[in-house]
Amino acid sequence: MLDLTGKNALVTGIANHRSIAWGIAQQLHNAGANIGITYLPDERGKMEKKVADLVEPLNPTLFVPCDVQNETQIQSTFEAVKSQWEKLDILIHCLAFANKDDLSGNFSNVSRQGFTQALEVSTYSFVQLAGAAKPLMTEGGSIVTLTYLGGVRVVPNYNVMGIAKAGLEMSVRYLAAELGTQNIRVNGISAGPIRTLASSAVGGILDMIHHVEEIAPLRRTVTQTEVGNAAAFLCSDLASGITGQVLYVDAGYAIMGM
Repeated sequence: MLDLTGKNALVTGIANHRSIAWGIAQQLHNAGANIGITYLPDERGKMEKKVADLVEPLNPTLFVPCDVQNETQIQSTFEAVKSQWEKLDILIHCLAFANKDDLSGNFSNVSRQGFTQALEVSTYSFVQLAGAAKPLMTEGGSIVTLTYLGGVRVVPNYNVMGIAKAGLEMSVRYLAAELGTQNIRVNGISAGPIRTLASSAVGGILDMIHHVEEIAPLRRTVTQTEVGNAAAFLCSDLASGITGQVLYVDAGYAIMGM
């Protein structure tokens, strides 16, 4: 039975009720995990209130701001984890960003600034957060990130994010190799297209979803809950022998050719 009772889980990337991170947080909570939430702060505090109201039913014992482009906030986040929990068992990384202009048009036109920012937020942040979590995972742990098929195949209107996801998936493997000696497992979930705040920046997202519904073996796309269930599995002892892998949760779409 999937049981995360007594496990401390830090979840990043919740923006609203459509967020895949929200689906993951719910399933971790349902499995008994103690939940901590980070949110992206803004000057007016709108995001803080929105996320706080949303996650209230999960009774999070940790709720902290964390902009991964701010070294001080990353440090403060993990200091809060250490102070509140002493140890960390689960880290969920659901962070990605690219300028909308860099997701469409000719890939060769991507700006240096856009390329750098996409990889900093979407890829390097995973490495950085894993490094910060490492000393707190004193009893082993599980780190899970979110990726997409666009990291291994060309997907229209994905462009620079495909490069970021490719780097993210390779980071999963290198981190798994490094952290395995401490019994810390690192995996990725490649989810099918889902309507989220992040995916709304991808041109033709509804067409992508409809295409998956026509082509995928299950003839549908997936839900946040299904991705959340997969994440909970990867974070549990049921997946104790799995690390360095990318698990496709996409209704089987990735296996299809023509």
